[in-house]
Amino acid sequence: MSAGRDPGLQPERTRLAWRRTLLTLTVVTALAVRLASNGSPVGALVAGAAVLIWGAVLVLCWPRSTGTGPARTGGRTLPLVALGTVGLALLGLVLAVSGLW
Repeated sequence: MSAGRDPGLQPERTRLAWRRTLLTLTVVTALAVRLASNGSPVGALVAGAAVLIWGAVLVLCWPRSTGTGPARTGGRTLPLVALGTVGLALLGLVLAVSGLW
């Protein structure tokens, strides 16, 4: 006799994974804003872009992380979150190259 799959655990694990993703992106965005807040125009652009990317990812992930329903992107949430993550990495590269940190 094999134990059946418990369908109640998978949605909980998925919600927790999306929450961890949002928490990580929030911390990365806060660090980017802190590093970029030295008063230079490049820093202001990097901070603004980081906040915009974070906001977009938050809107995409919130329904999945709270369990209030599927994301409204037609199954494209993961690629869009990956694109946002790459965008934040590129902003970090701009910070490193411009010597703002």
